[in-house]
Amino acid sequence: MNNRAPYLIIIAALLWSLDGYLRRNLYSLPSGVVVFWEHFLGLIILAPFLIKEIIKWRKLNIRAWLSIIAIALLGGTVGTIAYTSALAKVNYISLSVVVLLQQLQPIFTIVLAALLLREKVTKKFIGLAALALVAAYFVSFPDLRVNLATGSGTLIAALLAAAAAFAWGSSTVFGRYALGRLTYVSLTGLRFSLTAVFVLIYVLATGHINAIGALNSTQWWYVVAIVFSTGMVGLLIYYKGLARVPARVSTLLELTWPVSAVAVDWLFFGTRLTGTQWLGSLVLLTVILKISRDFSKRDVLPVGPES
Repeated sequence: MNNRAPYLIIIAALLWSLDGYLRRNLYSLPSGVVVFWEHFLGLIILAPFLIKEIIKWRKLNIRAWLSIIAIALLGGTVGTIAYTSALAKVNYISLSVVVLLQQLQPIFTIVLAALLLREKVTKKFIGLAALALVAAYFVSFPDLRVNLATGSGTLIAALLAAAAAFAWGSSTVFGRYALGRLTYVSLTGLRFSLTAVFVLIYVLATGHINAIGALNSTQWWYVVAIVFSTGMVGLLIYYKGLARVPARVSTLLELTWPVSAVAVDWLFFGTRLTGTQWLGSLVLLTVILKISRDFSKRDVLPVGPES
């Protein structure tokens, strides 16, 4: 696992780059309904593997449970719904303030990892992180300009996107803490079960409960596709890697996502890449590979349950 863990996170990020294309076909459904079904179906699939984990859950202390609740509430519920709502405010224009502010996630993660997990952040790492963020900006914005002319909802979208970035960034930190006490399968199961409950409460509160059973056959297929790619499967792979990788390293490896998303757009939809996108992709991939290789050479890894 010593030399494979960083690459598991990269694989998960590659899967996540498909998420937007799958969810685009579910635009007519309330975001809470989609999030509920992807978590509920994932939980059903994981249920047989969680039976032996229940005994371990009873031994968790209050700090571990608070971390798990925070993961489900922030990462599974608030982050996903806030990001989806932010995109809706700017009519799903991807190259907008939403994407820009979402790139704040690594900053939140690195700061919180240093404060809460006492992860050491060196000057060299800060330099690599800054270079990765600049490169990600080059990849995301072909002409290096952010589309701010996205209607009256731009300010609200910006606040929601920043909230999503904080929610997902903190969820990574809490996930790293919890994985010191749980296996990656166990944590995924707990996250999916609690998120399903939280999102169901949200759906009830927003008056969309009737939409829970209103999916047509095509929409069901897309939800199932999400579960077996960007949802349950992606998260299992991610947590398996995070169990042996510090949060500060993981958040930079996740920046594989903008490169792979642009690559998918290029390969399957014929969107041309600009010179700045090629440059940004090259720099970002170089940084990611360097971080992966540097970490893989270390003899000491974070200790957690057997995965």
